[in-house]
Amino acid sequence: MAYSARARRILSAPIQQSHSTRLARSLAFLRQHRGKLLALCTTLALLPLSEPPATAMGSRPISAAAIHQSNTPEALLVQSLLDIQSNRLDVALKRIDKLIAIEPHFRLAHLIKGDLLMAHTRPLATIGNAPGVAANRLADLRDEARVRLQQHFDPAPLDLVPEYLLQLDQNQRYALVADTNKSRIYLYKNDSGQPRYVSDFYISSGLKGSEKLKEGDQRTPVGVYFVIDNLPKAKLADLYGDAAYPLSYPNEWDKRLGKNGHGIWLHGVPKDTYSRPPRASNGCVVLTNEDLREVEKFLQVGHTPVIISNDIAWIDRKAWNSQRESILHEVEAWRKDWESINTERYLNHYSGQFSNGAQNFAAWSAQKRAVNASKTSVDIKLSNVSIFRYPGKDNMVVVTFDQNYRSNNLSNQMRKRQYWIQDGNAWKIVFEGAA
Repeated sequence: MAYSARARRILSAPIQQSHSTRLARSLAFLRQHRGKLLALCTTLALLPLSEPPATAMGSRPISAAAIHQSNTPEALLVQSLLDIQSNRLDVALKRIDKLIAIEPHFRLAHLIKGDLLMAHTRPLATIGNAPGVAANRLADLRDEARVRLQQHFDPAPLDLVPEYLLQLDQNQRYALVADTNKSRIYLYKNDSGQPRYVSDFYISSGLKGSEKLKEGDQRTPVGVYFVIDNLPKAKLADLYGDAAYPLSYPNEWDKRLGKNGHGIWLHGVPKDTYSRPPRASNGCVVLTNEDLREVEKFLQVGHTPVIISNDIAWIDRKAWNSQRESILHEVEAWRKDWESINTERYLNHYSGQFSNGAQNFAAWSAQKRAVNASKTSVDIKLSNVSIFRYPGKDNMVVVTFDQNYRSNNLSNQMRKRQYWIQDGNAWKIVFEGAA
């Protein structure tokens, strides 16, 4: 006997919708046609973890053979849930047994197997009818089933891109974008300057949610971060799994807002665990060890951006290009005005709220006027420019670049980072410093 209507509601409860109008329409369509989609989804399989071949945006390269041969743990789990909803309990049990043979520590799989065995003796009122399972643990496992199944209904839109990835520099071969509401992290490749979808993975994040503010609040930060180190398994406690990759939290903006704490990592799970619930970490982004081993093939210490959002906003390629060109235009105008030695025109690119961490705008602008008074020539070249829109802040972007500065009395090179905010119709620099 299949799960009741109540259980189906738990499994298919929509997570918080994206602010994207297009996604909102898509989710409305999914809800309206969910019955038909459930039947169709029994034949679907998740993408393999390796990169798909290049195709036109909007098409997903899955062969008929791949649809019927997918043996990834997540695919088997989702297919078994869909089988249960279609009252194909024997098929579901075979899939779950196969899954447990592959991943014996997958607790959600064991819970569903218990349900399937009990279904022969009594109706199932909800997921997790087996006696002796703690209520909080059941809630965690139900949440995991929900987000994994929701991902099957609402996969990454291949004709859209996360609005945060406006430009990757030539050294950033890949980028990661996490969605804490969907418990998902998306991997994108830098394909000649354009972000191209590669794969996505289930994640666990902060026990108390997101928007980290202080040390020990068990929240995951939201912002633009970078992989800054690689901690091998030999140096880690079992809690962190096969590897850990520290992120650059707190970043420059976090520090300006007074946020503190440390030790926000991408890491794995203990050896006796396959996956953790959607909300279970002390603030880190946690993957299964299997997925972490796949993701780490693409990580570059010091380069790979990891953008953490509450709810990814997706845009089409036309909007992506328009936003990218707009910011590049602002950066180039700033460069030219600095090079012109017209100090007031140069300073006009900075917000009255500007700070470099040590000086406010008044002190900093006075220093710039004094420095520029001794200049007779300035030449500035920028390269390796990256642009990331800051999640949760539609009016802020993070721009990082290599700067080669030469004047009549000084030459230097540095990696620089700027935070630009939209002030009315104008973009202004609110922070600037070494990256």
